[in-house]
Amino acid sequence: MMAEERGERLEGRNPVWEALRAGRKIKKVYLAKQAHGPQVNAIIATAQERGIPVEYCEKKELDRLATTGRHQGVIAWAEPLTTVTVDDLLARARAREEPPLLVLLDGVEDPQNLGSIIRTVEVGGGHGIILPERRSAGLNPTVLKASAGAANHLPVAVVKNTVRGIEELKASGCWVIGADPAGDNLWTSPFDLTLPLCLVLGGEGKGLSRLAREKCDLLLSLPMRGRVTSLNVSVAAGILVYEVLRRRQDQAVPE
Repeated sequence: MMAEERGERLEGRNPVWEALRAGRKIKKVYLAKQAHGPQVNAIIATAQERGIPVEYCEKKELDRLATTGRHQGVIAWAEPLTTVTVDDLLARARAREEPPLLVLLDGVEDPQNLGSIIRTVEVGGGHGIILPERRSAGLNPTVLKASAGAANHLPVAVVKNTVRGIEELKASGCWVIGADPAGDNLWTSPFDLTLPLCLVLGGEGKGLSRLAREKCDLLLSLPMRGRVTSLNVSVAAGILVYEVLRRRQDQAVPE
């Protein structure tokens, strides 16, 4: 009978594979006897290379332990992800010789949204996510699954609260831009998005808190032409991050 391990549970082929690729310390991998395919083979081979125990079991045993409902025949136990500081995120940008691109989430409590945002920021070349201690989804199995493994590669910093985080970023030379319907149009704003930036997005259905809005250097809005007046926060994050990426790439292209 499979015994539950101590540590952080990773569920699904991609989260487990990305954790292995990122070099996370994995304690044990459980595979359903029926699991097969190239990614499963890669997981087995990498685990064996690193001396990580692999145990085969019945699918119903994985069903019993799974919390996401989508384990795909693979569950692993890993050392928990550790959070970092804002200074660590800025140091990461310096090491890559890039202007910082950070995302601070002001009250995003849905783990699916957090996971999707982590995935978008990592793929878009951002340097990290910042979360307040309260009113925020934690790095739980649902977040890791929704991030498609990106949470293994993108560091997350935790600050006391959103306002404290904004003040720390400003003191470090970052411009802080809030996403808000009352802001300037993203497409027509002359603000230079190639500068060191932190994008601040508010929680589901609430948007930015009043204090966060007041502390931002600038507010930007996304053009909306339909009858619905708001976007899902993870979709809004994707549009903003990729607009920053587009402008930075345009600047880097030699004339």
